[in-house]
Amino acid sequence: MKKFLSLVLFSAVVGVNAHAQDHAKLDDRIEKAHAVLHELLATPDRSVPDSVAEHATCVLVVPSFKKAAFAIGGEYGQGVVTCRTGHGWSAPAFIQFSGASFGFQIGVEGTDLVLVAVTHDAAQRLLHDKVKLGADIGVAAGPVGRDAQASTTELANAGFLTYSRNKGVFAGVDLNGDVVNQNIKDTEEYYGHDISFDRILDGGVRPHPSSVHFLRTVNELFHAEATGAK
Repeated sequence: MKKFLSLVLFSAVVGVNAHAQDHAKLDDRIEKAHAVLHELLATPDRSVPDSVAEHATCVLVVPSFKKAAFAIGGEYGQGVVTCRTGHGWSAPAFIQFSGASFGFQIGVEGTDLVLVAVTHDAAQRLLHDKVKLGADIGVAAGPVGRDAQASTTELANAGFLTYSRNKGVFAGVDLNGDVVNQNIKDTEEYYGHDISFDRILDGGVRPHPSSVHFLRTVNELFHAEATGAK
């Protein structure tokens, strides 16, 4: 009996520790996403233009996106997304980002990705299980520099404007063909129960304290009202 109770107690302790470790990884992912945006905020000449910020409906950040390839490569990353609501930016939900790349590449490369949804339709597409960029929704490499102007064509034809940051350099990037997935498991782990993406991204969930600084930086970088979003 004592052995049985000890085993039960040991299993419970292991389970609690595993849960704490999983939650800490998610907190770390949000912190890394915050660091990416904070660096952009500190370098306005290489940041997201105001003309894009004012149209932003959602912001996706994928820290350390991995591209591993030799002849045919694969891409994979984990990130977070927040959407603009009537009372600020929503609590973050978790996403997975994947795709394929072709061409001669060697080694494993990590880069930070920032995707800015600039239409209402793009924001709604995020509520689906999968979004294929360039197929389900238009996508284009975004212009860089706070004073740069996004063209009318870019804003009209692209649901997402996409950026990458590698070795301190921030630039627009072509992500046609890549796929954004909801990460239901991590979202459930972070909030402690099953909760829908639409409820989170519509602003129906109170942000956890660990995400407040990330949302504050999103608000600073994408401060303007989305008056032009359609």
